[in-house]
Amino acid sequence: MARLLPSALEKLIDELGRLPGVGSRTAERYAYYLLRSEQRINDSLATAIHDVHALVKTCPVTFALIDADQDVSPLYSDGDRDKTLIAVVEEPLDIVALERTGQFKGTYHVLGGAISPIDGVGPEQLHIPELVTRIQNDDVKEIIIATNASVEGESTALFLQKYIKDAGITITMSRLARGIPVGVDLEYADQITLSHALEGRRQL
Repeated sequence: MARLLPSALEKLIDELGRLPGVGSRTAERYAYYLLRSEQRINDSLATAIHDVHALVKTCPVTFALIDADQDVSPLYSDGDRDKTLIAVVEEPLDIVALERTGQFKGTYHVLGGAISPIDGVGPEQLHIPELVTRIQNDDVKEIIIATNASVEGESTALFLQKYIKDAGITITMSRLARGIPVGVDLEYADQITLSHALEGRRQL
């Protein structure tokens, strides 16, 4: 059977289809868009993809993403940030979400994922020992466990609490409040969200 598309276009579709959340039809649309685009747009995209490996690295203290020429995360080295307060998140992009609120003035610690046995991710794959080291070195007073409201996120939060207590560290540990988003009917809220909403109820 004759090939329906040029081999170079088929390869591009295949590669785009490897991206999370990109199905075959979406990959085809992206590939066709790039084919029709000016060469400078494709060159710019290719350069950006290359540079993301060459010019981005991980902070050795917080495990946030930083520029290759930086020693540590600016959010850690900033003298106005409170090093005694740490928000523990799963992934680097979670920091962006919290920073957009403009409400948090502490520092961050990226675990690098969540405990998920089905995906082969155990506690040993996460940056948990490094968190304990930071708690001791920076005389941390409180950690806010800001893992996702998922089964994996909850399991990770419970493991963190036990790990820190077993390490003999006395520290305030809190969890981000969970509730029902504005505009969402109860019938559409998942079980975890409803459970947290009940636990976090306030007296009127």
